[in-house]
Amino acid sequence: MLNIWYFLKRRTRFDFKPVIVVTGAGSGIGQAIADLLYRFRSYRLVLTARPRSVDQLKRRYTEDDRCWVRAMDVTQAEDRAALIAEITEKWGGVNILINCAGISYRAVVEHMSAEDESLQMQTNYFGPIELIKLVLPYMRESGRGKIINVSSVSGILAMPTMASYSASKYALEGHSEALWYEVKPLGINVSLIQPGFVRSDSFKNVYYSRKARASEGTDKPYGDYYANMTPFIEKLMRTSLTGPRSIAKTVLKVIRTENPPLWIPATADAVLFYYLRRFVPRRLLMRLLFHSLPKVRRWGRKYTHRRR
Repeated sequence: MLNIWYFLKRRTRFDFKPVIVVTGAGSGIGQAIADLLYRFRSYRLVLTARPRSVDQLKRRYTEDDRCWVRAMDVTQAEDRAALIAEITEKWGGVNILINCAGISYRAVVEHMSAEDESLQMQTNYFGPIELIKLVLPYMRESGRGKIINVSSVSGILAMPTMASYSASKYALEGHSEALWYEVKPLGINVSLIQPGFVRSDSFKNVYYSRKARASEGTDKPYGDYYANMTPFIEKLMRTSLTGPRSIAKTVLKVIRTENPPLWIPATADAVLFYYLRRFVPRRLLMRLLFHSLPKVRRWGRKYTHRRR
């Protein structure tokens, strides 16, 4: 099993209450992480969500001197700066940052507008990176800290109708890898949690571009892509053996482990894809994955003049 050695490593014994920021705590994996960490009085938590989800979050968690619930849109510079300034004033700084906030578009490349692409990247890449920049000075000065970025198997292998989501995760992975080298001499750890398909209702919250929505369920170009890929992905998520709580437990192990690794596949399929990506020749792997797509041989027949 990939990186199994790290689960056997010595756990960190905290002689202080680390300040942990969890973004995207309003739903899905982020909420599961918040639920798990909230049980431990030894952590000082700052749980964030978009403004429309904050009231629900406040009903779920009791705010006190060790748990805050704050509204923060990760795409907004003012929100990010205000949050870190408040934490710095009260608690000195952030010891552990868990970047979990994210969105996913389901749209082919041709159907994504510049605005759609920007929102995807602002939420999944630029926002988390700017938060990292805000917490690094305190971590650097104190000589320790952890940055935990929740990535995806889509940052290892891309899928049709999810190009922009994959691009955002590939970007996060590349940035995190470079950051790992930069901050290791400073005593700071960087880890990428890489879930595959997770059993949850998050597929109901997927974003569609205007053109994708207009094409779905029709005979227009790419309508058959959506007709096949949407139920395919939903089925894989519903039948997954891994739920958000399992991912949260993996994050907790990273928090408690001294010098955790950079790459941490968090589901069985993520481990499989990791090894396929590593050991199977790329050209062969792409052909194998292409032919595993549902009814892929029929895609595009009604609206292309490609010779068969």
